[in-house]
Amino acid sequence: MVHEPLGTEAWSPLVFELCGLVRTEAEAVAARVAERHAAYDVELDDLPDAGRLGLHLLRLTPRGPAEPGGPLTDELLADLLAPLTGATVAVTGHQRALVTAAVDSQGAPGRYVEQIFWDWAGPLDLTRFINAWQSVAEREAVLRASFDWSGAARLVLHDRAVVEVVRHVHAVVGWSELLRQDRARGFELYRPGLLRVSLLDGPPDTTGAGRAPTRVLVTYHRALLDERGARLLVRQFYRSYLAGGVLPGGDRRPDIRDHTEWLARQDPAGAREFWAAAAPPADAAVSPGRPGGPLRHTEGPGRIQRRLRPPQTTRLRSWAAGRGVGESSALHVVWALLLYRAAGADGPLPVAFGVHLSGRDMSLRAAADIPGLLGSPLPLTVTVDPGASLVDLLLQVRDAALDLNPYAWVCGDQIREWTGREAGSDLTETTVRFDSRPELPDNLRAELAAQGIRVGVPQSAGGDTVLPVTLVAHYDTEGALVLTALYDRARFTDTDASGTLSQCLQLLRSLPEHPDQGFTVADALRLLRSSEVPRMTPPGPGGGRLGLAVLRGGEPGADVVCLVTVPGVTPGAYDTLVREHEGPERIVSLTVTGQQVPPGPLQELLGPGRRLTLCGAGPAGRVAHEIARRTAQQTGEAPAVVMTGVGGATESAQALALALRAVRARSS
Repeated sequence: MVHEPLGTEAWSPLVFELCGLVRTEAEAVAARVAERHAAYDVELDDLPDAGRLGLHLLRLTPRGPAEPGGPLTDELLADLLAPLTGATVAVTGHQRALVTAAVDSQGAPGRYVEQIFWDWAGPLDLTRFINAWQSVAEREAVLRASFDWSGAARLVLHDRAVVEVVRHVHAVVGWSELLRQDRARGFELYRPGLLRVSLLDGPPDTTGAGRAPTRVLVTYHRALLDERGARLLVRQFYRSYLAGGVLPGGDRRPDIRDHTEWLARQDPAGAREFWAAAAPPADAAVSPGRPGGPLRHTEGPGRIQRRLRPPQTTRLRSWAAGRGVGESSALHVVWALLLYRAAGADGPLPVAFGVHLSGRDMSLRAAADIPGLLGSPLPLTVTVDPGASLVDLLLQVRDAALDLNPYAWVCGDQIREWTGREAGSDLTETTVRFDSRPELPDNLRAELAAQGIRVGVPQSAGGDTVLPVTLVAHYDTEGALVLTALYDRARFTDTDASGTLSQCLQLLRSLPEHPDQGFTVADALRLLRSSEVPRMTPPGPGGGRLGLAVLRGGEPGADVVCLVTVPGVTPGAYDTLVREHEGPERIVSLTVTGQQVPPGPLQELLGPGRRLTLCGAGPAGRVAHEIARRTAQQTGEAPAVVMTGVGGATESAQALALALRAVRARSS
């Protein structure tokens, strides 16, 4: 797509050249924009080179007052550049934060990838197994989804997607190596198929007891599914396998589309009023460690797991129930104590941490069975007073968590907007998630057993966190409470994470041993007096950064092509363009990080008689447009802006090259 800001008046139209599209595809883009952006009159015309370059002129004329210069909003950019292969669903809240974090993590494809696994004993028909997963994909829209983040982040729902199933031989790859390799592969978020399955045959049986079980590994992206959603899909797979590999019917509803529509119908008035009082205050303790220590040089996620033995778990459950709370409240109290202790306070102090809600407790039919990422972590704030009774704090935590339930559909972005917080800032630094994992129905287990198949309970094989620390709790098959700390090793060392988790377990074991009468918060904190307070490394320096580099000198006096680079641009797209684009232009790169956008025209790029074309792949398109708009306001001349949607390196380079040829042909 090629665009030039035509003016700075409120009535200035937005004009785009759509490149490389046949007429019906251009009409589809125009229809999508007309449907979703009623503030514009939409006109579509073919250009002279429509046959050779697929050029079409799309004109959007404001029907009423608009911002000066006709700004290109993220929503409009998303609808202009979204794939034509399927419907789109808005991405909001926690899912949007995960997509942003994932696409900004350059060079780390294994980030935000989750895995669950279990053992399969008995006959396994590979063809039927593959067909069963494919049938689930045909029924479940979430398995046919990909992401688009050119403008406002969207889920793109495709008509078809293939679930990759690969069978491995034990002698070729071991279990630990398979886990590592499959996680390191990551996912290309712009392509459908964000879940894959691996089978690892067991070693040959030498005891005569029968064939060793096959290990089943399901790997998926965390921005697409939570663990509950992945387990719901496994349950659907079993149904499909038992039915011969084919599930009857079409799309199962409700699904993520219905959830999005339900969200759009919610009245935010009550939630806004609630969060005005419930949002964490500025002085709340949120860090699990005291500031200090040098910047860490270790990168990537860390994972440490500890287990409360079944008798201790039973005692904790009884102790909590006797005080009118659940085990989750006991865990929340312990975490609040650790945050308070890390703050080094003497008197009462508010503490805040995220509590992850699944988002499925809503007034939407069968919402509990929707696979997807429906919930988000919401900040829970309580006041820890050393002089108060521990039971009072326990009840305060319980009530605060219950108060969150009616607002599980709210996301952090909304809370920040309603409370005047800086966009993108963290409300908390930790999240506590108490997993509720759906059990395999008895009838399915019985049908599997009737065919000689025994399957284990799926277990988590890893995890990641956007915040410095996420604490995950679940029960294992023996009824023991298992705690897993997922942490950012650039902020929290392995030693500090291990110490924090050990202190958490120490409190969970010790609190039921003390009578309520006279036992205060200060008494509970003294149980940790011999343990060192963990340290938390401060975040790295923020702020924006600009970087300008010449990639290709070009011919004397040739025009300048400026490739705008921001987080989320597909790696290799610009390298491919520079290597394969045939043209006399001088090519330079402008790197923009943070929220900083160059304030005016980029005169340093130009010489006498040279024209400037700005290129933006994916999310860089909006930044390139903003640079051109500011240049037009200050000089009266706007450089052309070439934009393409999110795609692979080769596809993105080819799309940009096509638009650059259109610019050159028009100029000559």
